[in-house]
Amino acid sequence: MKIAMIGTGYVGLVSGVCFSDFGHEVVCVDKDPAKIEMLERGELPIYEPGLDELLAKNVTAGRLSFTGDLASAVKDAEAVFIAVGTPTRRGDGHADLTYVYAAAEEIAGSLDGYTVVVTKSTVPVGTNRKVKQIINKTRPDADFDVASNPEFLREGAAIDDFMRPDRVVIGVQNDRASDVMNDIYRPLFLRDFPVVTTDLESAEMIKYAANAFLATKITFINEIAALCERVGADIKQVSKGMGLDGRIGNKFLHAGPGYGGSCFPKDTLALARIGQDHSLPMQITETVIKVNDEMKRRMTDKILDLCDGSVNGKVIAVLGVTFKPNTDDMRDAPSLTIIPALVGGGAKVRVVDPQGLAEGEALLPGVQWHDDAYKAAQNADAVVILTEWNEFRALDLKRLAKRMATPRLADLRNIYAPKDAKRAGFEVYTGIGRVGFSLTEED
Repeated sequence: MKIAMIGTGYVGLVSGVCFSDFGHEVVCVDKDPAKIEMLERGELPIYEPGLDELLAKNVTAGRLSFTGDLASAVKDAEAVFIAVGTPTRRGDGHADLTYVYAAAEEIAGSLDGYTVVVTKSTVPVGTNRKVKQIINKTRPDADFDVASNPEFLREGAAIDDFMRPDRVVIGVQNDRASDVMNDIYRPLFLRDFPVVTTDLESAEMIKYAANAFLATKITFINEIAALCERVGADIKQVSKGMGLDGRIGNKFLHAGPGYGGSCFPKDTLALARIGQDHSLPMQITETVIKVNDEMKRRMTDKILDLCDGSVNGKVIAVLGVTFKPNTDDMRDAPSLTIIPALVGGGAKVRVVDPQGLAEGEALLPGVQWHDDAYKAAQNADAVVILTEWNEFRALDLKRLAKRMATPRLADLRNIYAPKDAKRAGFEVYTGIGRVGFSLTEED
């Protein structure tokens, strides 16, 4: 099939490349000429493991191309996907649908023959019907249907998520649109991956409900971790004991410094606003948002305690600043709360992150960037593990401790056992939801 993908951000680019690997003829559209030129050179505007190779493969095969000309891409397409940003709207927390509606209006002017206009961006309930109204108003003669096809891609594992999904959700209004969507996803049908076909509103709500539930699970275990610290329990053992219950499951039960990224923060906030608009407050979701914000601030207090109550004049090495490993995404990352607080407290902060520099340099002024954890730890007063990149999972703790002025470790991802840190020569260790140690206190 011929597909036009409007938007080459994270969702649009990954989806477009993967659809082309299904065998479809895909044209990815973006208004930014520099981005189109970059993609035509085989360079990526985002970091996603394996995406560069898949892109090159399908460009070479003639199934994938890039353009700034929306009209030509839409004119020949049987399906047009809207995959533009829906950031949080300033002032009220709602999803900003400006780009979605602008894309719909522009698409309308170029439709030629029956076309399914598919919203892949995360949008509030009712958005697809509004897209239909916009197209009808702009082009009353257009032969089209709308569909909702929310994405469920984890940054860092997006290709696998697309090719081997837990489910595909398709919201349609009639069989004609359903047939087109089924043809697009035929490779997944043939391999028996679950496909949920429903109405527009249910498809839109599934996305928000799923993300809000996962955010709730993360926040719940973080709150339990805080209680574990008070009562002397170990959150890793608690999480394991909980996760073995099939009704709960072990995913998203890893305590940490709070969720961030491109989805959970904005989607939980949008769901809360949707509830308020319909006079049905989403009380659990609203609490999740509040607790998650507090959790990030608590991490700063942990680091302060690690440094005897003050970081003024102290050197702090922070390992990892992206919101999760295997991505360059800094959106709402805990580091954007924690590091500015440390800098504001007078700390000299050194940062190491395999992919964080491109975005982080502008977002984290006043820090020094290093490409090696051991160099960053030289004469440091504390090391903070903030993002669990693989290269931080296998550190030589003894080597790290020897380089430091005062060997103190804040392991905010619970990668290392306290006993291993003590054996390696660390004087103070603090994790999340577990009992740390201070040799000074013990002595």
